[in-house]
Amino acid sequence: MGLTVDGGGKDLKTTVYLLSFILVVIGIYSFQLGNNYAELQDELEIIEVKKEELKAETKHALEIERIKGYARSLPEEYKQAGYDAWMNAKYVAEYLYEESEGRFRQDWGTFMALEAERRGIDPLIVYELLKVETGGTFDPEAVGPETKYGHAYGMAQFMENTGPWIADMAGLHYEHEMLFDPYYSIQLSVVYLDFLYDQFGDWDHALTAYHRGIYGMKEYIEKNGNAKSWYAVEIQENAKDNSLVVTGSGS
Repeated sequence: MGLTVDGGGKDLKTTVYLLSFILVVIGIYSFQLGNNYAELQDELEIIEVKKEELKAETKHALEIERIKGYARSLPEEYKQAGYDAWMNAKYVAEYLYEESEGRFRQDWGTFMALEAERRGIDPLIVYELLKVETGGTFDPEAVGPETKYGHAYGMAQFMENTGPWIADMAGLHYEHEMLFDPYYSIQLSVVYLDFLYDQFGDWDHALTAYHRGIYGMKEYIEKNGNAKSWYAVEIQENAKDNSLVVTGSGS
């Protein structure tokens, strides 16, 4: 009986040692597995970052090609901007990007500033107009509320009955979906503002006509005795305030 007990004790000790060894091995394996998992997570994060960088680079390249496409479609009399105009456009674009908290992209701002400069229009007037039209979102996909004339579309909020003839005035091909293209919309807004200013000679009339239509602007004048609508006043005042910052004369 004593031998049996002693033998059983040895077997128990052996079993305990074996279990301890197995637990140690499992612990080591779990530790290694944990390290491998952490390394795998790090690698996945690096891959994700590189993926986002590649997407950004691809998007930027596509934007450049889009701008080149517009450049090829411009009328022959288009005057290329010089170095000073280009640098000023970049400066204005950087400021507007910050002012809009990143909503109005720098490539949009550069394009807008050059288009406005080409036609002798203050780019800040165009910017403030786009800001009001989109409620400060600068959303290229914006669709305005339904009216008796239909909806307004895109960043510059053109109606389907005005978009085609303004595009024709700009020498650009027209398709409804193009109103959602920010560059196309910006160029149409500059062309239309240039047309309205040439027609009426001041920004009160031009901006109120942009907002209400030419006949709506005339009705507004008949009712109020002037063209100083809230729309025209707000855009001009905000453009002036921003101009003081951009030029440095407001400090």
